[in-house]
Amino acid sequence: MGEKRKERNAQTESEETLYAETLEMNIHHLIYTIRGQQVMLDSDLAMLYQVDTKVFNQAVKRNIERFPEKFRFQLTKEEYVSLRSQFVTSKGKGGRRYMPYVFTEQGIAMLSAVLRSDIAIQVSIKIMDSFVEMRSFLASNALMFARINEIENKQLIFYENTEEKFDKIFKYISEHEEISQKIFFDGQIYDAFSLLVDLVAKANTKLILVDNYVDIGTLNILARTGEYKTEKSKVMMHCFCKM
Repeated sequence: MGEKRKERNAQTESEETLYAETLEMNIHHLIYTIRGQQVMLDSDLAMLYQVDTKVFNQAVKRNIERFPEKFRFQLTKEEYVSLRSQFVTSKGKGGRRYMPYVFTEQGIAMLSAVLRSDIAIQVSIKIMDSFVEMRSFLASNALMFARINEIENKQLIFYENTEEKFDKIFKYISEHEEISQKIFFDGQIYDAFSLLVDLVAKANTKLILVDNYVDIGTLNILARTGEYKTEKSKVMMHCFCKM
């Protein structure tokens, strides 16, 4: 009889040790930053305290005077959606009829007095240790986090400035892009000749015209352009057309 009791006690101690080790490993991943504070979800706390979430919240409500807003507050829908996006894996928190509550460090310290169990005391101590470690980590790496934020802000500004410069470049190109071809409808004689004059005027050394419907007006334009160009440089003109 005594041997069996010893075995049960040894098994219980082994399970408690395993639970404590698992608890210490997981707590850090259950702490989130909301409204500039480190908090934990009611469902996560209930899981750590080994009670149902509903039972957990009922115990808190029976002692609500111990949990002012700075100890415990309810998430808004937007905060909950944002928080869910931080979950590495699904924790089965979907389908809740109400927005969850979160507890700050002070609120978690108060829980051990409300739940009143050996597990609650042990869990509260582990959680408080995790909060202290996280606060120490944030404080010791504050300079690094500030530097990262500074780099991210500079990258964002650089990206926005680059986008603006590219927009200006593309706008300039589109506004100054040379028109090399265009479709004209019947009656748009002036527009057609105006484009031809502009294109011909840009020739510096050679001008080749391929047109099966060239007329005397086109030849006159070429002739006048050639006379003007000869004062500056020689422009060779070649005309290929059906007569």
